[in-house]
Amino acid sequence: MDYRGVQDYLSELTRLGVNLGLGRIKELLKRLGNPHHHLRAIHVGGTNGKGSTTAILGSILNAAGYKTGVFTSPHLYCYTERFCLGGKKIDPARLKDLLTLVSSVQSEMVAEGYGHPTEFEVITAVALRYFYEEEADPVILEVGLGGSLDATNVVWPMVSLITNVSIDHTEYLGRTIKEIALNKAGIIKENVPLITACDERQALAVIFSLCRQKKAPLFWVKSQAAGALNLTPLYRQIPVAGQVTWESKNFSLSGQDFTVKGIKDTYEALFLPLLGRYQLINATLAIAAIEVLREFGYKVSKQAIRQGLAVVRWPGRFEIIRQNPTVVVDGSHNHAGAKNLRQALDDYFKGKEIIMVLGVLKDKEYPKIVAELAPRAKAVIITKPRNPRALDCRVLAAEAAKYVNQVLVKETVPAALHQALKAAMPEEVICFTGSLYLVAEVLSELQYQSSVVGIIS
Repeated sequence: MDYRGVQDYLSELTRLGVNLGLGRIKELLKRLGNPHHHLRAIHVGGTNGKGSTTAILGSILNAAGYKTGVFTSPHLYCYTERFCLGGKKIDPARLKDLLTLVSSVQSEMVAEGYGHPTEFEVITAVALRYFYEEEADPVILEVGLGGSLDATNVVWPMVSLITNVSIDHTEYLGRTIKEIALNKAGIIKENVPLITACDERQALAVIFSLCRQKKAPLFWVKSQAAGALNLTPLYRQIPVAGQVTWESKNFSLSGQDFTVKGIKDTYEALFLPLLGRYQLINATLAIAAIEVLREFGYKVSKQAIRQGLAVVRWPGRFEIIRQNPTVVVDGSHNHAGAKNLRQALDDYFKGKEIIMVLGVLKDKEYPKIVAELAPRAKAVIITKPRNPRALDCRVLAAEAAKYVNQVLVKETVPAALHQALKAAMPEEVICFTGSLYLVAEVLSELQYQSSVVGIIS
């Protein structure tokens, strides 16, 4: 199997779709020597912010000198992005070798009558085997979908994180906050500390209840401006092991200054290059996880925390990729993400005209996404990401027309990009959002144009 064969093999597996469950991944891992039994893991779940939190935590641990394994999904450009060790992507040849091994084992499974592992189960097995062979310590695993039946939920971590809970993937996780919270809280383990920044009342009730049942110490992250933790009588019986608060000090297009009051320490004069208030929450979750990891013997200084925060990158999340006009790409793909994006646009581009380029998948709450974002735009360009689940442009355009007079349709992302750059004045902002698939196409197209005509200034 060459690297082209790797891509073809994984593309073929995507046709199996989503099939949640732990039986296939457990059997696959057993035949691979149960590599996950030898890893010291951190498990990161939630609706939004999982990837950012994982990236920040990984950057801090790398700065502290650890050989940190990081598994994230999805990727923007290439599968190698999903498997990082010490801040470096896996070598394509190594990925090919690991996939050859796993596909051979998977074929044996299927021949013996076991269910066929899904794409995500295969790449999870690859990640766990890779980190085991490389003696990564620690390993950070981002949940793929949900929690309880996600392939990553085979690990018994040192600490678990649930960033937040909101409506998304309702066809798999449930249609209510309570149902989704139950699924995501499935990563909570007996006596394993749980850190969350969830602020949704129904979801918190589920998380608190499961922490009590499983005797999992609970740490709650929130803004210092939110005041003291207010536990209603329903929650008074639930032990909260500690509160972690953050406070924004200053922000600009270069990054954010903030302070964190942790479980046992205070961290001042912190700088984060990632933009958006929500990234301060993700950074605080990572710092809280570091404090828990210290109890397991990890030595991470305040300087390592500062250094890791200062150099972290997480492409495609409220990322400014060009000036004059300002071009922003953001992978928000659900209502909660759209609300965060709207807040960030108001914070960073107050009073500026915005051209919104929007393309979403048809299984998303697109009316709510459009209602949140379209009123902020002077014009909306509707397009279609290169994905079989992409929403029909006409449907999305009709929704956008409820909020803004100027609505254009360009069926392909390159055509939408060209139209937006042509229409925008130098002082205006173009925002591409609605799907990471859309963002990936924009970044790829701009990279290509840059190499040909030097379009990126």
